[in-house]
This record gives sequence, C-alpha cells and structure tokens, in this order.
Amino acid sequence: MSKLAIVFAGQGAQAVGMGKDLYTDFQCVRKIFDICPEIRDIAFNGPKEKLDMTINTQPAVFLADLACAAVLAEKGIKADGVAGFSLGEVAAVNYAGMMTTEQAFDFVRNRAKAMQTCTEKNKGGMCAVLKLEAHEVEEICKKVLKTYPVNYNAPGQVVVAYDKSSEEALEKAIVDAGGRCMKLAVSGAFHSPLMNEASEAMAEYLISTDIANPTMPVYSNLTAQVYSSNPKEKLAKQIISPVLWQQTIENMIKDGYDTFIEAGPGKTLTGLIKKINPNVKTQNITDTQSLEKILETITTAN
Repeated sequence: MSKLAIVFAGQGAQAVGMGKDLYTDFQCVRKIFDICPEIRDIAFNGPKEKLDMTINTQPAVFLADLACAAVLAEKGIKADGVAGFSLGEVAAVNYAGMMTTEQAFDFVRNRAKAMQTCTEKNKGGMCAVLKLEAHEVEEICKKVLKTYPVNYNAPGQVVVAYDKSSEEALEKAIVDAGGRCMKLAVSGAFHSPLMNEASEAMAEYLISTDIANPTMPVYSNLTAQVYSSNPKEKLAKQIISPVLWQQTIENMIKDGYDTFIEAGPGKTLTGLIKKINPNVKTQNITDTQSLEKILETITTAN
C-alpha cells in the first residue's frame, strides 16, 4: 500500500518572503504566522541579515513549515508519517501531535536562543562536502582539529561543522582529497560539540514540557528510526548529534513510503531524496505556485 510522507525543511532553507503569498491566500496560514507578528514580519520582509540570525531563522522557518502543512491538510492531503531535517523535526513532532503548536513554537524560540548564544561564544560554520564518500570525510575530520561530520544527507554529500579556526585547513584537506566544499547559510557549527551548552539548556527546558504519544510515525534524526521512547532526550541530543538523513529516508522507503512532500521554504530535501532513491515520488510546497503543481499531480493521478 502506498504511503505519503511529509518532510519538513530546516535552517538554511530560509528566504525573505517565505510564506507570504500563502498568508494572503489562506486563513489557516494567517492563524499560524499570527502567533508571532514579530517573526512573521521578519520572514515576509527581512532584511536578510536579520532573518539569517539563528534566533530569528528557526522560529520563522518553523512557522513556514507548519503553514505549508496546514494548506496541504486544508486540501485534503495528510501524511501517513513524518520526518524533519534538524529544526524541521520539531515541526514533524508538532504535526504528529506530540506537542501543541504553542508548545512547539516556545520550544523552537528557546532552542534558537540557546543555539544563538553558542554561536556567539564558539565561532564556527558548516559546509557541504561534495564528491567524497562519507568515510573519506570522516577521515579528514579525524585529521583536522575541531571539525565534525554532522549531516549525512545523501550519497556523496556529507556536511561538516567546524570551529572557525579550522576553516582554512578543512577546506584545503577537502580539495586535496578531490572533493568540493560548499559553505552553508548558517551562523554556527550545529550538531557538533560546539553546541553542548545549547543541548544541556534544552534538556533542562524539556523537563517541564509534556510530550504526548505521536498520532503517526515520526522518524528521528538521531536514530533514523521511528520515535518509540525518550522523546525529550532525542530532541535535546539532536542539537549535538549528526543528522542521519540518508538513513532516515532509506528506512522510510523500506517501511513503504513511496511519496514525499517537502513542506517549507526551498526544495533542498526534495533534491536529497531524489539522490537517495530516484524511484520515489517527490514534490514540494513552499508557495501557492508549488501547491498548484501538487494539486494538478493529484488530479491527474485520479
């Protein structure tokens, strides 16, 4: 039996204006973005420098993710299971009913604040390494101090987080090995030990947060498996742990998911899923135009 997955975009996919046309066209989207007018205005109008600050990026992308999923639901398109990339996992957790929207948004704002603090204390960045196998990237990171393989995105694409002091040495090692380094639009070394204080802060924060059982399978970045226990621990540890995206998608496909819709700004995850398995169906919703394409596909299929 065919299964539909919704996958939620993460930090780095943000763009000024994201969600703006959906906000104009759909009441359900207005309800979501109006949770925080300050973040809504930054998402819609920028400036880019302000949107790209972690403390603003994360809540803005989170609201954009939810908005896209809400429009799909209004059109009768609902997921059988969900996953999200890094920050996007919080949107997945919300979609599956583990947190209310208010709970999840508050968690995201606190997560963003804690991670912003870490980026200011521990200067770092992230780059996607292309043309090298995962084991080659891991060997480079063993040799270059304060570099960490953190996002296993797709075959031939691993993201490395690094301390700013190691940036030049890392880039040289990648090029010398025959790879290519593409810097990401993020402000820190996420999913690495440089985020330890943020992870500890969110573990403390989650102690008093009630988390319900999911209404559908939610796949964890930390394990690439369905959430089954210790959701608070997984959400806190995710901040300092690699995102096992390729393995997550492979496991979802094994579990019968053959259609993936990316919800949120951009179509990065759609591209990664195509690289992981070109045989599954992929679509994305980020605005009214992309929504219309999805609806046309469904009409044609029927």
